[in-house]
Amino acid sequence: MRVHKELTFWTPAELEEIAAHLKSEFEMKDLGKTQYCFSLEIEHCSDEILVHQSNYTQKVLRHFNKDKAKPLSTPMVVRTLDVKRDPFRPKNDEEEILEPEVSYLSAIGALLYLAQ
Repeated sequence: MRVHKELTFWTPAELEEIAAHLKSEFEMKDLGKTQYCFSLEIEHCSDEILVHQSNYTQKVLRHFNKDKAKPLSTPMVVRTLDVKRDPFRPKNDEEEILEPEVSYLSAIGALLYLAQ
């Protein structure tokens, strides 16, 4: 998401004065511009700051073996009136599970964390 707002809190001279005061009061060092904070990635561009979670998203996809998945226009499974082809019917004993079952609560928890 890109938010285009002109936000100017302090001038560079004021920032240096604040940093000097903090260094006189506390033991600290300037590590430069923040790149990661609370799993948020922060990119500093010439005229904007981008905040995103693309690394976390890739990590979640790899964890649930979905990093090689191909996008679909409608990822939802569509129901059919043919009982034999209905994906929501109970599994027969001779049927195999096509992929390993994903811990539902774990997946939902990861996605909820991502949405915050």
